[in-house]
Amino acid sequence: MIRFSVFYPATDGATFDYDYYRDTHVPLAAKTWNPSSVEIDSGVNGPYVASVHFTFESLEALHAALGSEDSALVTADVANYTTIKAVSQTSEITKL
Repeated sequence: MIRFSVFYPATDGATFDYDYYRDTHVPLAAKTWNPSSVEIDSGVNGPYVASVHFTFESLEALHAALGSEDSALVTADVANYTTIKAVSQTSEITKL
């Protein structure tokens, strides 16, 4: 399993509309990319105000999702909820 995570670092003077993110942006990304699962974090304590984690069956499935034509819509929507420059990470998940 592959996890694609997007983190939003707490940044002085930045804006982040969590309601829009949760109710509009992440559902758009999920509909576009069709991951196996999606989890959203709202930062309580730590360096990030929010993050999202998409799980895919394989690295190939992730690459196909991110490479789809509609991914441009997901990217363009970012300006509707934040001024923060996101940081992403791709991870291989090992379950014990």
